[in-house]
Amino acid sequence: MIDWQPLLLTLKLALVSTTVLFVVAIPLAWWLAYSRKRIKPVIEALVSMPLVLPPTVLGFYLLVAFSPNNSFGAWLQDVLGLQLLFSFEGLVVASVIYSLPFMVHPIQSGLTNLPPSLREAAYVMGKSPFTTLLRVLLPNIKPALLTGIVLTFAHTVGEFGVVLMIGGNMPGKTKVASIAIYDEVEALNYGAANVYSLILFAVTFAILLAVYLVNGGYLKRFWQ
Repeated sequence: MIDWQPLLLTLKLALVSTTVLFVVAIPLAWWLAYSRKRIKPVIEALVSMPLVLPPTVLGFYLLVAFSPNNSFGAWLQDVLGLQLLFSFEGLVVASVIYSLPFMVHPIQSGLTNLPPSLREAAYVMGKSPFTTLLRVLLPNIKPALLTGIVLTFAHTVGEFGVVLMIGGNMPGKTKVASIAIYDEVEALNYGAANVYSLILFAVTFAILLAVYLVNGGYLKRFWQ
């Protein structure tokens, strides 16, 4: 009998993390695309770190930072009332940090590839930078936005090391599908592990296939 809670929790985590990252990544990607500040390479390196950093390294430092025995963790708990270790909220924070480049990079690339005349024309017409971003730039990078959303969602679905370090293995609370697969393999229950794996494989493949079909214009040509 398959426990569906890990799969539902995984989808919930991916949806929440993707939504938060979409809001956070747009202004950050805009700044990285057009800023000429000397600190820009440093910020770009920090954003890209999760791409090359082992998940356990990031998970370890987040574990230390969120611990009530640490000054920052104690401040979170005493002042803000946040207990991020072994909680769903902690999983969201860890996932947002770990999946940040998967949302930022496509949007940054999309903005960078836009012709400068779009921004210049908007500024000449008296539009503010915020209005220009919202009304002019973002509508012209819809494929980049879709790519960022899908890559972030799919990456969050497959997270293991970071969520295990921060959330542990608490059924119904922090036990996501990737951890459930690990548990079933450890218990030599390969049938259940296979079911979880096939579901995740099918979901992520369908999402990525949809992106390639939409961005490549295949669906539009199919219906013509």
